[in-house]
Amino acid sequence: MNTINVTIKDRIAIICLSRGKSNSLNRELVTELTDILHNIENEDNISAAIITGKDHFFSAGLDLIELYNYNEDEAQSFWHLFLNFLAKITAFKKPLIAAINGHSPAGGCVIALACDARVMAKGRYIIGLNEVPVGIIVPNSIFHLYAFWLGKAAASRSLLEGKLFNPDEALTIGLVDEVVSADSILTAAERHAKKYMAFERNTWQQSKQNIRRELIGITQSDQSADLEIMLKQWWAPSTRAILKTIIDSLQKKA
Repeated sequence: MNTINVTIKDRIAIICLSRGKSNSLNRELVTELTDILHNIENEDNISAAIITGKDHFFSAGLDLIELYNYNEDEAQSFWHLFLNFLAKITAFKKPLIAAINGHSPAGGCVIALACDARVMAKGRYIIGLNEVPVGIIVPNSIFHLYAFWLGKAAASRSLLEGKLFNPDEALTIGLVDEVVSADSILTAAERHAKKYMAFERNTWQQSKQNIRRELIGITQSDQSADLEIMLKQWWAPSTRAILKTIIDSLQKKA
């Protein structure tokens, strides 16, 4: 695997995103993450998983630089891949904890939202869905995932404003469950995982599936119509101009 590292500790798989400086999500990273979650889910000797990042980034979200240069077929293929990944991670049966060690906007936030608990590091970090200001229409499945934790009213306001939250704000609204120092984040995530692991496995897993039944159904449904609308806007000159400005800024920083 080129974009993630996996270690096993006390029957917990610790998945560390390791792609470049900011763990931006491209086809390779999404594919490897989907595959490893599938393997973990079917491995009897692993009872839970933690997803984390490195340095000051959990994940900066989608790799806009790579996606911007996709042709129409490549863009459509990637979004199908990403939405299938979302369905997979939402329906993941075992306890899944996000150890949010740094910035986690957009796609990074989506990964965290699919987890059963989120622990975030203290610091000047951000988390939230800021797709609208970027010119990206948020698929229905992602909105429902946001609303699953925040409630529909709060999720609607936050999404339409492209609101990004600092760790304390995220804790207050229920976007994360705990805020800890950066050097304690894996310990805190392991504590959450072991709390769930202490219950009878089948009872816990079936209860999770029952609680998420509607959400799983939404993420696994045919989203072709939504995707068509989203991709039409993706290629619109106004969106391309916004993306180009963002990309130019990112490349200057790099």
